[in-house]
Amino acid sequence: MFYNLKRVREEYELSQREVAKILKISKSSYNYYETGEYIISLKHLNDFCNKFHVSMDYITGLTNINKRINKKYKINPKVIGLRIKKIRLKEKLTQDELAKHLNTSQSNISAYENGKNIILTAFAYNMAKDFNISLDYLVGRSNIIKIIKKQ
Repeated sequence: MFYNLKRVREEYELSQREVAKILKISKSSYNYYETGEYIISLKHLNDFCNKFHVSMDYITGLTNINKRINKKYKINPKVIGLRIKKIRLKEKLTQDELAKHLNTSQSNISAYENGKNIILTAFAYNMAKDFNISLDYLVGRSNIIKIIKKQ
């Protein structure tokens, strides 16, 4: 899912150890993110995107457009929650239906929507992919709702 982590790291001519140090994680954790054995947390994904000026949509492969982003973003659970709810209502889904779609519980969806918990990266990615919504939009890094793909 995160096959562009390695591509971006190599463009900057950095080792896994150097990127891990930037993200303040172990080299083995970063290696697992790059190989797909672990799914990177939204916090670390956001930190990576901020540092290397890329979008989450590009890193996750939702788009193949590598547009430079100079602004630094901070993850805000309240913004994410409002956007999850907006998308859910646009798709005419109840919290329970969205929970079933993501293979989680209704109480998790409620906690996400109320900004009490940050949505798991895998759930955010699946929402973005399944509903053709920009992951950057979902987490508050962009106001452009749709995924932009190269023609």
